[in-house]
Amino acid sequence: MAFLIAILFIGLLGKVVHNTEVFGKNFRLIALSEFSALLFGPTIYLFTSSVLEKKYYTFKRLVHYIPGFMYSVFILIYFIIPSDAIIIERSKTGELMRVIYMCHAVGLIVNLTYWFLSWSIFKNFSKKMKNEISYEIQNQFLFRFLIIIGCCLFIWSVLYITSLLGIDMIERKARPYIWIVLTLIILFITYYSMISPQVLQIIPEELENKKYNKSKLSYQDLNTLKHELELIMIEKKPYLNSKLLKSELAQLLGVNNPELARLLNENIGMNFFEYVNYYRIKEFVTLAQTEKAKQFTFFGLAQESGFHSKTTFNKSFKKLMGSSPSEYFNKNLQ
Repeated sequence: MAFLIAILFIGLLGKVVHNTEVFGKNFRLIALSEFSALLFGPTIYLFTSSVLEKKYYTFKRLVHYIPGFMYSVFILIYFIIPSDAIIIERSKTGELMRVIYMCHAVGLIVNLTYWFLSWSIFKNFSKKMKNEISYEIQNQFLFRFLIIIGCCLFIWSVLYITSLLGIDMIERKARPYIWIVLTLIILFITYYSMISPQVLQIIPEELENKKYNKSKLSYQDLNTLKHELELIMIEKKPYLNSKLLKSELAQLLGVNNPELARLLNENIGMNFFEYVNYYRIKEFVTLAQTEKAKQFTFFGLAQESGFHSKTTFNKSFKKLMGSSPSEYFNKNLQ
């Protein structure tokens, strides 16, 4: 995060100094800000990877900064070192503007590529967690972070396309504001993560650094375990634990994590999240038809059934029953 702030500082420094004219209107100050252009995307990717995959910064991972380093060397050689006379001559022939457009295109391509890689990590992580835990993880903070960054890059892309169509002044004027917005976002996230570090502790502690043996069960074993698992769910009702983990259910069944995952995916056709919430919905429907239901709201009954989140309850109910809880009971219990 500190490195991300440093990158943004470099990106804004040249623009601010240029606009204030402290050293005059020297175009080289704008070129200075380009040193950070290809470093932003890789840093977002490494930050996302470190939070979700626990892959921390190593010298080997610095390979992601090679395009940014090469780009910075090019900016230095082409824009900063040459004399004013050479730059003016390039401007007259149109070469300078073509190179500037090329640089912007490279910056967009690299940053968008790394944003998509970051988004892919986020989606894969969310999918993986549904095979490990029975409740919604608190990942909205990182989700909003990636969405806002993506929106800024999208706006930048649209403005770049408009500049290619001849409306270049819009892109020139708007580009500094995009960087300012990105800077404010990063500063806010840094401040927020300092006062509330738990927002970046997304992975449950029980799952961190945990390794399992591979499954060696036969199909006959899986069929037997399927029956045993159904008995456990009916008799012991582990799904009433709103923070139930797959490892805990596997322990009750007497198997390891991959074996339970294989049982759920191959024999039952659900991931862990779907399977547990299936039983919670059944419990909810049963409770809703008792006298006890009169003392609770729908979400109160959902909590009694093991649900941790109202959103998860509503989504799971509608997916399984085909309608919202209120619609279902208005139709079936009148």
